[in-house]
Amino acid sequence: MAVLPPDLDAANFARFLEELRGAVGADWVWSSEDDLGPYRDSFSPVWNQPEERHASAAVAPADVEQVQAIVRIAGRYKVPLFPISTGKNFGYGGPSPNVTGSVVLDLKRMNRVLEVDDKRHFALVEPGVSYFDLYRHIKDKGLKVMIDCPDPGWGSPIGNSLERGIGYTMPQFRDHFGASCGMEVVLPNGEVMRTGMGALPGSQSWQEYKYGFGPDPSGLFAQGNFGIVTKMGFRLMPLPEYYRTGLITVPRRRDFVKLVEHVNFLSDSSLIGEAVYGSPLAALMGDKSFYALATKQGGPSDAEMDAAASKAGLPSWQVDLQFFGPEAATQENWEYAKQRILADIPGAKAINGDHFPLPATEEQLLNTTQPYKTGIRRYGALGVPSLGIWRIVSSNGHVGFFPVLPRSGEAVFEMQRVMCDGLREFPLAGRFFNATTAPLYWHSYAFQMVFAPSVKHDDPALNAQVHAAMKKAVAVAAEHGWGDYRAAPIYQDDVAATYSFNNHALRRFHEQLKDAIDPDGIVAPGRGGIWPRRFRK
Repeated sequence: MAVLPPDLDAANFARFLEELRGAVGADWVWSSEDDLGPYRDSFSPVWNQPEERHASAAVAPADVEQVQAIVRIAGRYKVPLFPISTGKNFGYGGPSPNVTGSVVLDLKRMNRVLEVDDKRHFALVEPGVSYFDLYRHIKDKGLKVMIDCPDPGWGSPIGNSLERGIGYTMPQFRDHFGASCGMEVVLPNGEVMRTGMGALPGSQSWQEYKYGFGPDPSGLFAQGNFGIVTKMGFRLMPLPEYYRTGLITVPRRRDFVKLVEHVNFLSDSSLIGEAVYGSPLAALMGDKSFYALATKQGGPSDAEMDAAASKAGLPSWQVDLQFFGPEAATQENWEYAKQRILADIPGAKAINGDHFPLPATEEQLLNTTQPYKTGIRRYGALGVPSLGIWRIVSSNGHVGFFPVLPRSGEAVFEMQRVMCDGLREFPLAGRFFNATTAPLYWHSYAFQMVFAPSVKHDDPALNAQVHAAMKKAVAVAAEHGWGDYRAAPIYQDDVAATYSFNNHALRRFHEQLKDAIDPDGIVAPGRGGIWPRRFRK
């Protein structure tokens, strides 16, 4: 045994483990240090440091009845459980718990695709189902629906959506929790509850009307610790007939403000999929003089950036647009987007991209046919899970800070300047926050920026710098009204503390709920910054 659960001695822990083995079988309970290696956060900046969180054991149930049994056993011994779907939450803590000594409840064996309907466009899955699993099920059965998947594809639709993860297709599907519809949950007392129409015996519309009657508690289970989700439904996109891309470039720095306004209109009108912004000037960041300009204290002036763009013969900004639908509709929507933007921004240019019927060929998925350099992740854009994104992982991994900001060019410029200045003591930060930093348009109605510094297991000094930079980034962003949307356990208290309106009314509300249904903290104490009475003491 590597560590013990909180407030439990070795003898009682041994009895607890024996009861778990009786519930799920001896082969599905692990407690040796070697067995628990996969349940560490391999991307952690506090690797082998006192702050690293360790599990005391792990258990893998086969069905919801075994989940209920585990929860009730844990309740008798007051052992905290940390549920995971596939444990692939890399960059945000992986499979590691908030509380050292927790038992990881690994739901990987619950891996059934329960239903996919390509006439009513939904799926119902268990937590161990990966995006690869769901995609293969759809392909094998020849169903005419498209999934919306994140990077990489070995994660779980349930796990990713409960973390409010994102994808790359149309706005209503990119927000994975927003596209969910109906869930089954094991509560901290071991009872099973269904949300929405699932609470009505005999209902046939569980994955079509998510609200049911009365208050809808489903949001409490996203980034929360009020229960263990064992089934979940998702709306799916009907497989489009055709796909088309196009690129818009604008010459001046300030043109970005109008460009964003036009793209917001196109997106909110459901005319485009994910828009991928970029600055061609980012290619100059290897030049020392340009790097100094882009990271200048207080930010460079528009004139300075425009002069640099003119000298390099590059536009200041670009946006990749994507269109789904019938072939004629994608052509008309692209023509409309070009006319709208080019008529309003002097010097803007448009370049026709790829266009082809769906499903795509392997060559088209590999993005070898695009007539210009693009930031589009083609596999994700077309709902095909892959592991290609793994190429961005260097050293032993990275941590992720993704502050949310308004969808405006002015907000982007402000964040570039504020975060670059605020993290100036950390040399690594300039690569992420500078005058060429483009926003991510993953979520439907907001932008995000990214700070994802790498960590190395054998370089504690670097890791300590990364850890300090992450904490400062959370604080600096919050001072300007930009909150992180997702965090690893080691940062969840920091992030939750920034959502402090009215003397932390939201946190106090969550604590009241937690105390009412799980005062002993059986389900993931600390997740989302929510601590039950037992652990607050």
